[in-house]
Amino acid sequence: MILKTENLSHRYSSSWAIRDINIEIAEHGIIGLLGSNGAGKSTTMNIICGTLNQTEGNVYINGIDTRKDPEAAKREIGFLPQTPPLYTDLTIDEYLTYCATLRLIEKHKIKPAVEEVKERCGIAHFSSRLIKNLSGGYRQRVGIAQSIIHKPKLVVMDEPTNGLDPNQLIEARKLIREISQEHTVLLSSHILSEINLLCREIIMVESGRIVFSDTMEAFNNYSKASTVLVTLENPPSKEDLLQVKGISSVEFLTPTQVRIYYDGDADIRERLVTASVQYGWRLSEIGFDKGLLDDVFKQLSAQSA
Repeated sequence: MILKTENLSHRYSSSWAIRDINIEIAEHGIIGLLGSNGAGKSTTMNIICGTLNQTEGNVYINGIDTRKDPEAAKREIGFLPQTPPLYTDLTIDEYLTYCATLRLIEKHKIKPAVEEVKERCGIAHFSSRLIKNLSGGYRQRVGIAQSIIHKPKLVVMDEPTNGLDPNQLIEARKLIREISQEHTVLLSSHILSEINLLCREIIMVESGRIVFSDTMEAFNNYSKASTVLVTLENPPSKEDLLQVKGISSVEFLTPTQVRIYYDGDADIRERLVTASVQYGWRLSEIGFDKGLLDDVFKQLSAQSA
């Protein structure tokens, strides 16, 4: 296992921040750690990265017990906090050289390691520029570079795209996907759409406990569809659509695309096709409109309450 936690629990004063967190990650890719603010994500990440000592339970990084051999375990971890740990009065070269030294990279390997990570993160052309003169997107790239300079097995990222503009978001996501081909990335976020775009698997924490752990596809399929999207080249009126058995409400998204709410009857598509043929609505597309991620999030959160 690249990452394994057993009954991981932590208490602040008299209240438990997390309780019995069990995670097993055995391959490369991006794993989403999802939860609302205060759910326990940061506590979990800080314990995994060794910046916080758990009250109970164990953490293994690439098979290494973080309590028994913390130094060896930390060699296998890269960490990008929500605010990248940058020294803004240093140049990119100076900062990454310093990070390589902290990571105990052998002296003769530091320069090649710095050059490699600069190329990989697309910051080589700014090598001599002071970090304080970089844009937010490039600062984030420098933060990512320091987290992978020692080639760790596990890279933990806390809200890595927070505060980036749309163009920077696209570039950051692309870089994270590239990194996940050689490293396991544990990505924390409270933004459901971000997790959906990047992650193959998801671990959802709410009120300090895991309430869902499965593939992103399983998460998306968690709630039953209660609407269908149809495209009608010759659409009828709302009143005519409401005459179809099982339809409870109709919403026109465009002149030809309609969201149809129904009572859960699986035969609704067959009825719509039949009605379209009978009345000449010229139906060209139909498909279930799965519930929004926010709806699934709310369902799972309510279960943990």
